[in-house]
Amino acid sequence: MFLNSHTFHSLRYGTLSVEELVKQAADSGAKSLVLTDINTVTAIYDFKKECEKFGIKPIVGVEIRKENKLLYITIAKNATGIAEINRLLTNHNCDGAELPQVSPDFQNVFVIYPLQNIPENLKENEFIGVRNEELNLLIRPEWQKFLKKMVVLHPITFKTKKEFNLHRILRAIDQNTLISKLSEKDCCSPNEVFQSVEMIAEQFRNHPKIIENTNAILEQCSFNFDFKTPKNKIYFTQNKKNDDALLRKFAYDGLQKRYPKKNQIVIDRIEKELKVITEMDFAGYFLITLDIVKYSNSRGFLHVGRGSGANSIVSYLLGITEICPIELNLYFERFLNKNRNNPPDFDIDWSWRERDEILTYIFKRYGKEYVAFCGTNVEFKYRSIFREVGKAFGLPKEELDVLAKNPMATHDDNKVVKLVQKYGMLLEKFPNQRSMHSCGILISQEPITNYTALEMPPKGFPIVQFDMNVAEDIGFEKFDILSQRGLGTIKDTLELVKKNQGISIDIQNTMFFKNDKDCNDYLSIGKTIGCFYIESPAMRGLLRRLKCEDYKTLVAASSIIRPGVAKSGMMKEYIFRHNNPTKFEYFHDVFKEQLGETYGIMVYQEDVIKIALHFGGVSADDGDVLRRAMSGKSRSIQKLQEVRDNFFKSCASKGHPEQLSKEVYRQIESFAGYSFCKAHSASYAVESYQSLYLKVNFPIEFMVSAINNGGGFYRTEVYVHECRMGGGKIHNPCVNQSLFETTVYGEDVFLGFMHIEKLESRIANFIPEEREKNGDYISLENFIKRVPVGIETLQTLIFVGAFRFTGKPKNELLIEARLLMIHFKPEYRLPTFFETPVQEYELPTLKRNRFEDAFDEIEILGFSVSCSPFDLLQTKYRSIIMARHLPKYHKRQVRMLAYLISRKHVPTKKGTMFFGTWIDAEGNFFDTAHFPDNLQQYPFQGGGCYLLLGMVEVDFHFPTITIFKMAKMPFIPDPRYAEDQEKSYEIHKKINEDVSMTTRNPYPQEHEIGLPRNKMVVEKDKV
Repeated sequence: MFLNSHTFHSLRYGTLSVEELVKQAADSGAKSLVLTDINTVTAIYDFKKECEKFGIKPIVGVEIRKENKLLYITIAKNATGIAEINRLLTNHNCDGAELPQVSPDFQNVFVIYPLQNIPENLKENEFIGVRNEELNLLIRPEWQKFLKKMVVLHPITFKTKKEFNLHRILRAIDQNTLISKLSEKDCCSPNEVFQSVEMIAEQFRNHPKIIENTNAILEQCSFNFDFKTPKNKIYFTQNKKNDDALLRKFAYDGLQKRYPKKNQIVIDRIEKELKVITEMDFAGYFLITLDIVKYSNSRGFLHVGRGSGANSIVSYLLGITEICPIELNLYFERFLNKNRNNPPDFDIDWSWRERDEILTYIFKRYGKEYVAFCGTNVEFKYRSIFREVGKAFGLPKEELDVLAKNPMATHDDNKVVKLVQKYGMLLEKFPNQRSMHSCGILISQEPITNYTALEMPPKGFPIVQFDMNVAEDIGFEKFDILSQRGLGTIKDTLELVKKNQGISIDIQNTMFFKNDKDCNDYLSIGKTIGCFYIESPAMRGLLRRLKCEDYKTLVAASSIIRPGVAKSGMMKEYIFRHNNPTKFEYFHDVFKEQLGETYGIMVYQEDVIKIALHFGGVSADDGDVLRRAMSGKSRSIQKLQEVRDNFFKSCASKGHPEQLSKEVYRQIESFAGYSFCKAHSASYAVESYQSLYLKVNFPIEFMVSAINNGGGFYRTEVYVHECRMGGGKIHNPCVNQSLFETTVYGEDVFLGFMHIEKLESRIANFIPEEREKNGDYISLENFIKRVPVGIETLQTLIFVGAFRFTGKPKNELLIEARLLMIHFKPEYRLPTFFETPVQEYELPTLKRNRFEDAFDEIEILGFSVSCSPFDLLQTKYRSIIMARHLPKYHKRQVRMLAYLISRKHVPTKKGTMFFGTWIDAEGNFFDTAHFPDNLQQYPFQGGGCYLLLGMVEVDFHFPTITIFKMAKMPFIPDPRYAEDQEKSYEIHKKINEDVSMTTRNPYPQEHEIGLPRNKMVVEKDKV
C-alpha cells in the first residue's frame, strides 16, 4: 500500500534513515515497499539490501518535484524503468532541461499524479493518487470517470507524528526562513506516518478498484540488481583476450627499462601478478589507467601513482607508479588478491594546475555518458546544526555564534535553546547536501544513468547520486584522480632551471636522488622547507630525531608521523629503537621475523595483517578486515568484533597464553586511526626526494616555484625568506620585470603581481601581457596610456615600488600620477603613430625615512622585502645564542630574540598548549614548546619578534626550547604617520603568523606508551 516513501535522502524533507523506513514497513505488515525519494535515487541500493533482510519486496522510483511543488511520482517497473527516470533527472540537473509538468513517454515506469496536478488525458501507465483525507471528494461527478485510474497514496515522511516538527525545521532550513513563516504548501501532511496495511485497506474498503490498482502496480514492479558483477568498463580493447595480451606486452616492454639485467625474481613476480590480474578480469582497469598516464606523459605532466597500487610490479613496469616493490618487499596481495571482497583502486596525483585537463581527457576519451565523479553526502555537523536550527527558531546571530562555537554544557538554559538542542541532536548524521567526492572517478561499461541520476555541481563535472561506499557495494572500482601542489612545484622548477640555467633534469631518475649525499645531509638536519610532505615543523623534527639519512628511514618516517602511529606512542618508541638498536629485545619472535625492519613496531597497515596472520593465525580475510578497520575504512563494528573474537580463539588454538595475546591485540588496537600502507609511504618518500634534490641543487628556482604553487605548510613570506637564504636576491614587483607569478632572472627574483593584495587579477595579468606585446613601459605616463587602471590601483603600484625603474622617488611619482589622471581620458589609450614626449614636472624634493618602504610592503604584500623584521625593532639586541648553537645547550637556559613563523595549538587536560616555530636573526629555524601554566602569564600576542627565555631540551639530536618567559618586542613606529600617534602603530597588526589547530592530545610520554622493550616472559615460557 506504500507507493510513496521518503528517507532523509529527500534532503531537508524526510526524517527517516533507510533502516528505520524498512523496519517500520515490516512492523506495519508491508510485503512490498516503494522508495520514492525527492528527485534522487541516492538510497535505492542500500534500500534493496535492507528490504531483503526483512523479506520485503523492494520497488524504487522518484518523487518529481519542481520548486517545492509535487508534479508526479515515478515508479520503475524494472531496471530499464530506473534508467528512464535517471535520464529525466540527469537532463534537468546537467543540461538545464525543465522538469515537465506532465510525465514524458515512459516505457517502463508507472506515474502517479496527485489530485492537484492531473493532466487532461491519462496514459496507460499513469494513475491518480488519492489520500485517505481526499476520499470524500470522489463523490463529485468530475472525479467519477477517473475512479478506474486511481491508487492509494499514503506518503511516508517521518517516524511518528512527533517528528512532524523535525520535518518542519528541515523545511525552514531549506527555505531559509523561520518555522513560524512556513506556509502549508512548504510542508507535508502531519499524517505521513506508517499505518498498518489492514488499517489502510479498511479506509479504502468502499473503493475496491483503488486497492486493486495499487496491488497491481506493486505486483508488476520489481527491483532486481546484481551486486557482484563488476560495473566498470570491462575491456580497454574489444575483448578480454586482447586486453590480457596487451597488458603482458606492456609489462615486458617496461621490464627492459626498469631492469636492464635479467632478473628471474622479477620475472617470477610479473608472471604471478599477471595470472591474478587475468583471472580477476582486471587487465582492462590497468590498461585504462595506463592510457590516462600516457596522455599525461604526452603533455609533459608529472604524476605520482601511490596507495596500494604501488605494491604491484606490473604498475611499476607500466610507469603508473615509481616504486620498485622488490626493493621494499611489498606484497602484491595487499593490492589485489582473489579473497578480496572490495575492489582496489589506483590513487594517482597530478599538479593542481593540470588535474582538470586530465579529467577533461577522461570524460572525452570514455564518453560523458559513461563517466562521472563519485558523490558524497555532506552531513549536518555540530556547528552547522546549531546555526541552522537556531536560525529556524529565530535566534539572533550573536546567539547563533555562541551556540555553534561552544559546548552544549555552556549554552543558556532557556526554553528556545533547549528546543534547538533537542532537535539539533536529532539532526546529527542527517545528510544536508550532496557534494562531489574529492577524487573518485567512475568509468562505466553501460551508460552510467542505468545506475543513477547525475548532478552538476559548480566544479563542472557530473557526479553520481551515491557515495564511494555504495559505488564499491554495487561493483564499481573507482579511479582516484587527485591533485597536489608539490608536483606543481617540481614541474615548475624543472622548467625554470631549463630556462634560467639551460639544464635538463631527469626527475624520474629516483635511484640517483636517493643516494645523493647532499640530499641525505639536508634530510638528516630537517632542512626541508618547501619539500613535499616533509616540511612541517613536526616532520622536520622527526627527521632530525631519526637523523634520517636514507630512503628506507624516510619511508618509515612518512608513516609514523600519521595520527594512528603517533598518538599511540609508537612513533616515540620507534625513535628510541632507531637510535638505540641494542637497548631493546623483540618481545616475541614473530615480531622479530615479521617486523625486524621497523624494530618490532607496527608502522604500516600491512603490519597489522602480518601480525594477525603469523602470530594470531587468523585467515587472510580477517586480517584484511582488521587492516581496513585500523585505516579507518571499516563500515561494520559488528564485523570487527567478530574478527577480534576469532583472533583470541585462534591464538588459544596456537597455544599462546592469554596474557601474551591480549598484549598483541592491545598493540594492534593502539594502531587504530589513519596510517599509510607501506607502498603509499614509499610513493610519498620518492616525491619528497625529488623536491629535496631540486631544493639542494637549485634552491632559487625551487623556492620560486614553491611560492608560485601556493607554498605548502607556511605562508608566502616564509618561502620568500627561504629563497633569500638560498641565494636569491628578492625584488618587489616591477611593471617592467614582473609577471603575474614570481619569476627569476639568474639570481634576481621578482615577486609577481599576484602578491599585491589590492590588485585585481585581471590587471595583474594584463600588465605583463601588454608589455610582452608592445615593449617595456618607458614612464609612468606611458603606463597610464597603455593599462586601464584607476588612481587607487596606480597608487598601490607606486607604493610597492613597481615604477622604481623611472628613478623617481615614490612621493614624486604620486604627485605626478594625480596630475596625469586629472586630465587623462580613456580614449587616449588608443594606439597612436607618434608617441608624444613625456611631460616633465618640476616638483619639490621630499625626504623619506629609509623604513617607509618596509611599512609600504607590509601593508601591500603582507611582509617586508627591503629589510628583515629584526631591522624594524626598536631594540638593537640580536641574541648571542643562535639556532645553530642549540644542540650544544642541552638542559641549559637560553635567551633568544626570534621572529614568529607559526604556532600549533594542542588541547590538554590542563589547558591549551602551543608549539612554536621561529627564525633567528641569522635566518635559521628553531622550535619551542609553551605549556598551559606558562601561557597564562606569557601568552602569544600576534605576529612579530619576541624575546624568549627557556630551557633547551635536545631529544635525539633535535633541540626544542621549553619557554619560561616571553615578551613581544616593539617595532619602530610607522614613519609614514609620524604626526599621527594612533596610526603609527596600526599597520603593526598586519604582521602575520600561522596558527594551526588540532584536537589531538599531546603525544604520550615514554612511560605512558607501555610497549615492552624486553621479551615477554609468561608462565608457559618459564616451564
